[in-house]
Amino acid sequence: MSNHDSSGIEVSAKELLVKVRRPDEGVRERRFPNSREGHQEILGYLRRAGRVVRVCMESTGLYGLDLALALSGQEGIELMVANPRAVRHFAHALMQRSKNDPLDAGVLEEFAARMPFQPWVRPAPAALALHALARRLRELVEMQTAEKNRQHAAGLSQAIPAAVRRDLARSLRAQQQAIARLTREARKLIAQDAQLAERFALLDSVPGIGETSAVQLLGELGVLAPDLSARQWVAYAGLDPRCFDSGSSVHKKPRISKAGNKHLRHALYMPALVAVQYDPHFRGFYQHLQAKGKLKMQALVAAMRKLLHALHAMFKNHQPYDGSKLFRLESTPAPEVTGAPVPA
Repeated sequence: MSNHDSSGIEVSAKELLVKVRRPDEGVRERRFPNSREGHQEILGYLRRAGRVVRVCMESTGLYGLDLALALSGQEGIELMVANPRAVRHFAHALMQRSKNDPLDAGVLEEFAARMPFQPWVRPAPAALALHALARRLRELVEMQTAEKNRQHAAGLSQAIPAAVRRDLARSLRAQQQAIARLTREARKLIAQDAQLAERFALLDSVPGIGETSAVQLLGELGVLAPDLSARQWVAYAGLDPRCFDSGSSVHKKPRISKAGNKHLRHALYMPALVAVQYDPHFRGFYQHLQAKGKLKMQALVAAMRKLLHALHAMFKNHQPYDGSKLFRLESTPAPEVTGAPVPA
């Protein structure tokens, strides 16, 4: 008999639903508050002398991060943080169509018991802090963009009173100050960590990657396990292509899976868009794909994948960007690149 128990934890903002399967007890269920005290209660609930419990939870962002940090490295507990899309596909394979917290926790417990175990690698404290800063910076940039759109619309309408326009201007100034303040904090954090500082300098060597994009990319890539391959990075970003073929009649166009980190996809989008316009090697790669019949958005997504592969090699080999390794150049004019929607 295996000495492993299995557990699934469904995470929400205020509550954690824990299901545990033990050979002599069957499946038990209990709810805990999503707080520091609740995390310690879960540790006591899961631990059992002489046995190891394999715990599975979904990578649902900040609501589950503190719990993952509390569970990782604890004696008698092995933690796996699964991709939500993989868990959803697993639930479909179990013929599980309904969705609620107890059912979801049960699916996660089954996932822990049946699927190959991939232990969660605890990120370094500096990488975690930068991850949080980068996420907040992206939120502020999106808020700023929305507020600029409102300000533009207000300026075109005589029905909008001056008080509203002044309030919009004040709001924009406050957001700009917050962005500048958090950017300074991010740069200070990067400068204090040798690995983050080196990687930031490498990112700065890539055409199309400015300070904001470098912070966002480093915030997302810095929390990844160090032994992941470039293909795993691509899959993590949800940029891996998926084909839809069945028999002789169903042949849909390949699409990216989107089964990954949307924040990383957004962080890659603008640098790739700039690179295919101004860097000759990316431009050559982009035009080569268009010449083979790829649509503009398909070619741009491929450039995002190419950029991610390049970053992986740069980090691994500690070398700055070298376009000659990206694509062999031919004499080609600059392309027309439209700002297509960011892959969600």
